[in-house]
Amino acid sequence: MSEMAPEIVTTETEIIQRGSLELTLRRLRRDSASMIALGVIIAVVLLAIAAPAIAVLTGHSPIEQFRDIGLTPMGIPVGPGADFWLGSDQLGRDVLVRLAYGARVSLVVGVLASLAASTVAVIVGVTAGYFGGWVDTCLSRLTDLVMSVPFLLCALALVSAFGPSLSLSVIVIVFFSWAPMARVIRSQVISLSRQDFVQASRSLGAGPLSIMTIDILPNLSVPIIVYTTMQIPSSIVFEATLSFLGMGIVPPTPSWGGMLADASSNSLYLIAWWMVFVPGTALLLTTLAFNILGDGLRDALDPKSARTARGLRKRAKGGAKR
Repeated sequence: MSEMAPEIVTTETEIIQRGSLELTLRRLRRDSASMIALGVIIAVVLLAIAAPAIAVLTGHSPIEQFRDIGLTPMGIPVGPGADFWLGSDQLGRDVLVRLAYGARVSLVVGVLASLAASTVAVIVGVTAGYFGGWVDTCLSRLTDLVMSVPFLLCALALVSAFGPSLSLSVIVIVFFSWAPMARVIRSQVISLSRQDFVQASRSLGAGPLSIMTIDILPNLSVPIIVYTTMQIPSSIVFEATLSFLGMGIVPPTPSWGGMLADASSNSLYLIAWWMVFVPGTALLLTTLAFNILGDGLRDALDPKSARTARGLRKRAKGGAKR
Protein backbone atom coordinates (compact mmCIF):
# COMPACT_ATOMS: atom_id res chain seq x y z
CA MET A 1 0.00 0.00 0.00
CA SER A 2 1.58 3.16 -1.15
CA GLU A 3 1.89 6.06 1.19
CA MET A 4 -0.31 8.97 0.38
CA ALA A 5 1.51 12.22 -0.17
CA PRO A 6 0.89 14.70 2.57
CA GLU A 7 -1.63 17.32 1.65
CA ILE A 8 -0.08 20.70 1.18
CA VAL A 9 -2.28 23.41 2.58
CA THR A 10 -1.62 26.92 1.28
CA THR A 11 -2.93 29.93 3.08
CA GLU A 12 -3.44 33.26 1.47
CA THR A 13 -1.86 36.11 3.32
CA GLU A 14 -3.27 39.51 2.70
CA ILE A 15 -0.59 41.92 1.70
CA ILE A 16 -1.41 45.40 2.86
CA GLN A 17 0.25 48.12 0.90
CA ARG A 18 0.61 51.32 2.78
CA GLY A 19 1.00 54.60 0.95
CA SER A 20 3.63 57.16 1.80
CA LEU A 21 1.01 59.44 3.36
CA GLU A 22 -0.19 56.71 5.72
CA LEU A 23 3.36 55.81 6.71
CA THR A 24 4.14 59.47 7.34
CA LEU A 25 1.08 59.84 9.57
CA ARG A 26 2.03 56.69 11.49
CA ARG A 27 5.53 58.00 12.15
CA LEU A 28 4.12 61.37 13.18
CA ARG A 29 1.62 59.80 15.60
CA ARG A 30 4.45 57.96 17.33
CA ASP A 31 6.18 61.27 18.08
CA SER A 32 4.65 62.43 21.36
CA ALA A 33 6.22 65.89 21.16
CA SER A 34 4.71 66.49 17.73
CA MET A 35 1.30 65.33 18.94
CA ILE A 36 1.44 67.73 21.89
CA ALA A 37 2.51 70.53 19.56
CA LEU A 38 -0.35 69.69 17.19
CA GLY A 39 -2.76 69.86 20.13
CA VAL A 40 -1.48 73.33 21.06
CA ILE A 41 -1.89 74.51 17.46
CA ILE A 42 -5.44 73.13 17.30
CA ALA A 43 -6.24 74.91 20.58
CA VAL A 44 -4.96 78.23 19.18
CA VAL A 45 -6.97 77.73 15.99
CA LEU A 46 -10.11 76.98 18.00
CA LEU A 47 -9.47 80.07 20.13
CA ALA A 48 -9.27 82.20 16.98
CA ILE A 49 -12.43 80.65 15.52
CA ALA A 50 -14.31 81.09 18.78
CA ALA A 51 -13.34 84.76 19.19
CA PRO A 52 -16.84 86.13 18.34
CA ALA A 53 -18.44 83.56 20.64
CA ILE A 54 -16.10 84.55 23.48
CA ALA A 55 -17.00 88.20 22.93
CA VAL A 56 -20.72 87.34 23.14
CA LEU A 57 -20.20 85.13 26.21
CA THR A 58 -18.30 87.78 28.13
CA GLY A 59 -20.32 90.69 26.77
CA HIS A 60 -17.12 92.52 25.80
CA SER A 61 -15.98 93.51 22.33
CA PRO A 62 -12.23 93.59 21.57
CA ILE A 63 -12.13 97.40 21.36
CA GLU A 64 -14.77 98.33 24.00
CA GLN A 65 -13.42 100.23 26.99
CA PHE A 66 -14.82 99.60 30.48
CA ARG A 67 -13.26 102.40 32.48
CA ASP A 68 -15.73 102.03 35.33
CA ILE A 69 -15.32 98.28 35.99
CA GLY A 70 -12.12 97.56 34.04
CA LEU A 71 -10.00 100.06 35.95
CA THR A 72 -9.51 100.73 39.63
CA PRO A 73 -10.20 104.23 41.03
CA MET A 74 -6.47 104.86 40.59
CA GLY A 75 -6.65 103.94 36.88
CA ILE A 76 -4.87 100.61 37.28
CA PRO A 77 -6.05 97.64 35.17
CA VAL A 78 -8.19 95.05 36.96
CA GLY A 79 -6.68 91.61 37.44
CA PRO A 80 -8.23 88.27 36.44
CA GLY A 81 -11.65 87.76 38.00
CA ALA A 82 -15.34 87.19 37.36
CA ASP A 83 -15.79 90.23 35.12
CA PHE A 84 -12.51 89.89 33.22
CA TRP A 85 -11.31 86.28 33.17
CA LEU A 86 -7.76 87.22 32.16
CA GLY A 87 -7.81 90.77 33.44
CA SER A 88 -8.10 94.11 31.65
CA ASP A 89 -5.57 96.41 30.00
CA GLN A 90 -4.68 100.08 30.51
CA LEU A 91 -7.90 101.21 28.77
CA GLY A 92 -10.21 98.77 30.56
CA ARG A 93 -10.49 96.37 27.61
CA ASP A 94 -10.90 92.60 28.08
CA VAL A 95 -7.55 90.82 27.66
CA LEU A 96 -9.16 87.45 26.90
CA VAL A 97 -11.27 88.81 24.05
CA ARG A 98 -8.33 90.72 22.62
CA LEU A 99 -6.17 87.61 22.91
CA ALA A 100 -8.69 85.58 20.88
CA TYR A 101 -8.97 88.21 18.15
CA GLY A 102 -5.19 88.64 18.18
CA ALA A 103 -4.84 84.90 17.49
CA ARG A 104 -6.80 85.47 14.28
CA VAL A 105 -4.34 88.12 13.13
CA SER A 106 -1.29 86.01 14.00
CA LEU A 107 -2.58 82.89 12.26
CA VAL A 108 -3.76 84.73 9.15
CA VAL A 109 -0.47 86.60 8.78
CA GLY A 110 1.59 83.50 9.60
CA VAL A 111 -0.15 81.19 7.14
CA LEU A 112 -0.55 83.70 4.29
CA ALA A 113 3.00 85.01 4.54
CA SER A 114 4.47 81.50 4.76
CA LEU A 115 2.55 80.24 1.73
CA ALA A 116 3.44 83.32 -0.30
CA ALA A 117 7.11 83.18 0.71
CA SER A 118 7.30 79.47 -0.12
CA THR A 119 5.71 80.09 -3.53
CA VAL A 120 8.24 82.81 -4.40
CA ALA A 121 11.12 80.70 -3.09
CA VAL A 122 10.09 77.65 -5.14
CA ILE A 123 9.74 79.69 -8.33
CA VAL A 124 13.10 81.44 -7.89
CA GLY A 125 14.97 78.34 -6.63
CA VAL A 126 13.69 75.96 -9.31
CA THR A 127 14.31 78.46 -12.11
CA ALA A 128 17.83 79.29 -10.94
CA GLY A 129 18.82 75.68 -10.31
CA TYR A 130 17.41 74.27 -13.54
CA PHE A 131 18.59 76.84 -16.09
CA GLY A 132 21.89 77.79 -14.47
CA GLY A 133 24.19 80.18 -16.31
CA TRP A 134 23.29 83.85 -16.31
CA VAL A 135 19.79 83.08 -15.01
CA ASP A 136 21.26 81.43 -11.91
CA THR A 137 23.74 84.27 -11.48
CA CYS A 138 21.07 87.00 -11.63
CA LEU A 139 18.64 85.22 -9.31
CA SER A 140 21.40 84.26 -6.86
CA ARG A 141 22.60 87.86 -6.67
CA LEU A 142 18.99 88.96 -6.12
CA THR A 143 18.73 86.47 -3.27
CA ASP A 144 21.95 87.79 -1.74
CA LEU A 145 20.66 91.36 -2.06
CA VAL A 146 17.40 90.55 -0.27
CA MET A 147 19.22 88.75 2.55
CA SER A 148 21.54 91.73 3.03
CA VAL A 149 18.77 94.34 3.43
CA PRO A 150 18.19 95.30 7.11
CA PHE A 151 14.72 94.12 8.10
CA LEU A 152 13.73 96.91 10.49
CA LEU A 153 15.11 99.75 8.37
CA CYS A 154 13.19 98.54 5.32
CA ALA A 155 10.02 98.07 7.38
CA LEU A 156 10.34 101.58 8.81
CA ALA A 157 10.79 103.04 5.35
CA LEU A 158 7.76 101.22 3.93
CA VAL A 159 5.52 102.12 6.88
CA SER A 160 6.53 105.78 6.74
CA ALA A 161 5.72 105.81 3.03
CA PHE A 162 2.46 103.82 2.97
CA GLY A 163 1.31 103.66 6.60
CA PRO A 164 0.90 100.53 8.78
CA SER A 165 -1.59 97.88 7.63
CA LEU A 166 -2.17 94.13 7.62
CA SER A 167 -1.40 93.79 3.91
CA LEU A 168 1.83 95.74 4.26
CA SER A 169 2.89 93.50 7.14
CA VAL A 170 2.38 90.41 4.97
CA ILE A 171 4.33 91.97 2.08
CA VAL A 172 7.26 92.90 4.32
CA ILE A 173 7.37 89.42 5.90
CA VAL A 174 7.24 87.71 2.49
CA PHE A 175 9.99 89.97 1.14
CA PHE A 176 12.38 88.97 3.93
CA SER A 177 11.39 85.27 4.16
CA TRP A 178 11.69 83.71 0.71
CA ALA A 179 15.45 84.07 0.15
CA PRO A 180 16.81 81.37 2.54
CA MET A 181 14.39 78.77 1.19
CA ALA A 182 15.21 79.73 -2.41
CA ARG A 183 18.86 78.89 -1.73
CA VAL A 184 17.94 75.44 -0.41
CA ILE A 185 15.62 74.74 -3.33
CA ARG A 186 18.25 75.87 -5.83
CA SER A 187 20.86 73.45 -4.47
CA GLN A 188 18.34 70.59 -4.50
CA VAL A 189 17.34 71.32 -8.09
CA ILE A 190 20.97 71.40 -9.24
CA SER A 191 21.43 67.93 -7.76
CA LEU A 192 18.18 66.58 -9.24
CA SER A 193 18.94 67.99 -12.69
CA ARG A 194 21.84 65.54 -12.99
CA GLN A 195 19.70 62.49 -12.22
CA ASP A 196 18.93 59.90 -14.89
CA PHE A 197 15.16 60.41 -14.87
CA VAL A 198 15.58 64.10 -15.71
CA GLN A 199 18.03 63.29 -18.49
CA ALA A 200 15.57 60.71 -19.82
CA SER A 201 12.78 63.29 -19.92
CA ARG A 202 15.02 65.66 -21.84
CA SER A 203 15.93 62.96 -24.34
CA LEU A 204 12.23 62.29 -24.90
CA GLY A 205 11.69 65.92 -25.86
CA ALA A 206 10.07 67.22 -22.65
CA GLY A 207 10.22 70.99 -22.26
CA PRO A 208 11.75 72.86 -19.30
CA LEU A 209 8.36 73.72 -17.76
CA SER A 210 7.22 70.09 -17.98
CA ILE A 211 10.43 68.79 -16.42
CA MET A 212 10.37 71.35 -13.61
CA THR A 213 6.72 70.75 -12.68
CA ILE A 214 6.40 66.99 -13.29
CA ASP A 215 9.87 65.56 -12.65
CA ILE A 216 11.63 67.95 -10.27
CA LEU A 217 8.94 69.64 -8.17
CA PRO A 218 7.44 66.43 -6.67
CA ASN A 219 10.90 65.47 -5.40
CA LEU A 220 11.06 68.77 -3.51
CA SER A 221 7.88 68.12 -1.51
CA VAL A 222 9.70 67.27 1.73
CA PRO A 223 11.78 70.48 2.06
CA ILE A 224 8.87 72.60 0.84
CA ILE A 225 6.41 71.18 3.39
CA VAL A 226 8.90 71.34 6.25
CA TYR A 227 10.11 74.85 5.44
CA THR A 228 6.58 76.20 5.02
CA THR A 229 5.55 74.75 8.39
CA MET A 230 8.60 76.15 10.14
CA GLN A 231 8.19 79.51 8.41
CA ILE A 232 4.81 80.07 10.07
CA PRO A 233 6.26 80.79 13.56
CA SER A 234 8.85 83.12 12.05
CA SER A 235 6.08 85.03 10.28
CA ILE A 236 4.08 85.23 13.52
CA VAL A 237 7.10 86.61 15.36
CA PHE A 238 7.76 89.09 12.53
CA GLU A 239 4.18 90.34 12.73
CA ALA A 240 4.36 90.62 16.52
CA THR A 241 7.63 92.56 16.21
CA LEU A 242 6.14 94.98 13.69
CA SER A 243 3.03 95.50 15.83
CA PHE A 244 5.17 95.95 18.96
CA LEU A 245 7.11 98.71 17.22
CA GLY A 246 3.92 100.33 15.91
CA MET A 247 4.58 99.33 12.30
CA GLY A 248 2.14 96.44 11.99
CA ILE A 249 -1.57 96.15 12.74
CA VAL A 250 -3.26 99.51 13.21
CA PRO A 251 -4.72 100.00 16.73
CA PRO A 252 -7.26 99.44 18.17
CA THR A 253 -7.31 96.16 16.19
CA PRO A 254 -5.92 93.60 18.66
CA SER A 255 -2.68 91.77 17.97
CA TRP A 256 -0.32 89.94 20.29
CA GLY A 257 2.55 92.30 19.51
CA GLY A 258 0.34 95.31 20.16
CA MET A 259 -0.78 93.84 23.48
CA LEU A 260 2.86 93.43 24.51
CA ALA A 261 3.52 97.02 23.48
CA ASP A 262 0.60 98.17 25.67
CA ALA A 263 2.07 96.25 28.61
CA SER A 264 5.47 97.89 28.15
CA SER A 265 4.09 101.42 28.06
CA ASN A 266 4.66 103.22 31.36
CA SER A 267 6.01 99.89 32.75
CA LEU A 268 2.48 98.60 33.35
CA TYR A 269 3.78 95.01 33.40
CA LEU A 270 5.25 95.75 36.84
CA ILE A 271 1.78 96.14 38.36
CA ALA A 272 -0.37 94.33 35.79
CA TRP A 273 1.63 91.17 35.10
CA TRP A 274 -1.21 89.54 33.14
CA MET A 275 -0.88 92.15 30.38
CA VAL A 276 2.51 90.75 29.35
CA PHE A 277 2.12 87.18 30.62
CA VAL A 278 -1.02 86.30 28.65
CA PRO A 279 0.02 87.43 25.13
CA GLY A 280 3.65 86.51 25.75
CA THR A 281 2.74 82.96 26.76
CA ALA A 282 0.40 82.60 23.78
CA LEU A 283 3.12 83.82 21.41
CA LEU A 284 5.73 81.52 22.97
CA LEU A 285 3.55 78.40 22.94
CA THR A 286 2.33 78.99 19.39
CA THR A 287 5.76 79.53 17.86
CA LEU A 288 7.26 76.65 19.85
CA ALA A 289 4.45 74.31 18.78
CA PHE A 290 4.92 75.11 15.09
CA ASN A 291 8.68 74.60 15.36
CA ILE A 292 8.28 71.23 17.09
CA LEU A 293 5.65 70.15 14.56
CA GLY A 294 7.99 71.17 11.72
CA ASP A 295 10.76 69.02 13.19
CA GLY A 296 8.34 66.12 13.56
CA LEU A 297 7.17 66.48 9.96
CA ARG A 298 10.76 66.50 8.74
CA ASP A 299 11.52 63.27 10.59
CA ALA A 300 8.26 61.64 9.49
CA LEU A 301 8.67 62.56 5.84
CA ASP A 302 12.36 61.65 5.73
CA PRO A 303 13.08 58.94 8.34
CA LYS A 304 16.60 58.46 6.97
CA SER A 305 17.58 61.97 8.02
CA ALA A 306 15.99 61.40 11.42
CA ARG A 307 18.07 58.23 11.95
CA THR A 308 21.18 60.06 10.81
CA ALA A 309 20.50 62.91 13.25
CA ARG A 310 19.96 60.45 16.11
CA GLY A 311 23.16 58.63 15.20
CA LEU A 312 25.14 61.86 15.21
CA ARG A 313 23.71 62.80 18.61
CA LYS A 314 24.64 59.38 20.02
CA ARG A 315 28.17 59.66 18.65
CA ALA A 316 28.53 63.13 20.12
CA LYS A 317 27.38 61.84 23.53
CA GLY A 318 29.76 58.89 23.31
CA GLY A 319 32.66 61.13 22.41
CA ALA A 320 31.86 63.44 25.31
CA LYS A 321 31.81 60.49 27.74
CA ARG A 322 35.16 59.21 26.47
